[in-house]
Amino acid sequence: MNLLNVKVVTVVLLSALLLGVLYCYISQTHRFVSFQLQDLKADSRSAEVHPDSHEFHLVAPEHVRYKQPSITQGRTDVVSVTPWLAPIVWEGTFNPVLLDSIYKPQNISIAATVFAVGKYIMFLKNFLETAEQHFFVGFKVHIYVFTDRPKEVPQVKMATDRQLTVHSVPSSNRWQEISARRMELIQMLIEETVHSNTDYIFCLDVDSQFHGRWGTESLGGLVAVIHPGYYRDDRSRFPYERRPQSRAYVAPGEGDFYYCGGAFGGLMHEVHLLTKTCRFNFEADAKENIEAAWQEESHLNRYMWLNKPSKVLSPEYLWQDFKSRNPEIHIIRFSGVVKNYAEIRPNA
Repeated sequence: MNLLNVKVVTVVLLSALLLGVLYCYISQTHRFVSFQLQDLKADSRSAEVHPDSHEFHLVAPEHVRYKQPSITQGRTDVVSVTPWLAPIVWEGTFNPVLLDSIYKPQNISIAATVFAVGKYIMFLKNFLETAEQHFFVGFKVHIYVFTDRPKEVPQVKMATDRQLTVHSVPSSNRWQEISARRMELIQMLIEETVHSNTDYIFCLDVDSQFHGRWGTESLGGLVAVIHPGYYRDDRSRFPYERRPQSRAYVAPGEGDFYYCGGAFGGLMHEVHLLTKTCRFNFEADAKENIEAAWQEESHLNRYMWLNKPSKVLSPEYLWQDFKSRNPEIHIIRFSGVVKNYAEIRPNA
């Protein structure tokens, strides 16, 4: 090989080596930038919107007998699906035997949070006793009670695979602060305690009681409950936060339903994102001296408008005891009890 050929080969090899180094550099830089962009997108999304999540695959065991389903007969007095095709759960729209037979083999576990702060401790015994009778009976349930009066938590006999844990929290002179801190405390509970050993979590008001089944029909990725006070109203009458300065703002002509702050839930990671986002937005508002009209309920409604729930529970799942039952309410499963707010709220 003459000298010229050697030089050509050397130049080719050096060029190939340089191109290889340049390719590796560009590739690694692209990956780094991609990861950064993904992180930025995740951070921005956590404040408003997130992608759909995957739920358990529903597998029915063999030889389970139940009434034949129909697509031409059923409830005609109510709507049982949202415009984004999420089911709305009413009595007569599901088969409890079938659903329980699907979820029971999966050995799922359900957490429930309840806040009994100040004089609200008086409602806890009835809440716990009725939950034993109706809330996910036959499944693993862990109820977490947040209270500033741990010594007054009643002793309630609980069935096998059901347990109660008490978390002490400080009291407050304003019921609005108690309400607002729920998102923060639920977020911390998920991160520190239940994220690794629980499938679903429901967040419920203590001044309520169960009357009928609340079970596997309520399971979903992100679950909301329609407020009984507004489900027949035009959305112009919904008590959304209407000030554009607030991060809970819902503009006139926008919104779907008005959801309860006293009952919501879903898969653990979905509720974690909800509580984290609502807490972030609430605290950001507070720094600007803004408090949403209905505290965490306002922020929850903003969140649920953008992040559509995958399942919506009808007003059966949080009725109001002072209201007479409307014809479409065939059963009351859970309800807020009658009370005198002036007696139980520190600044009512």
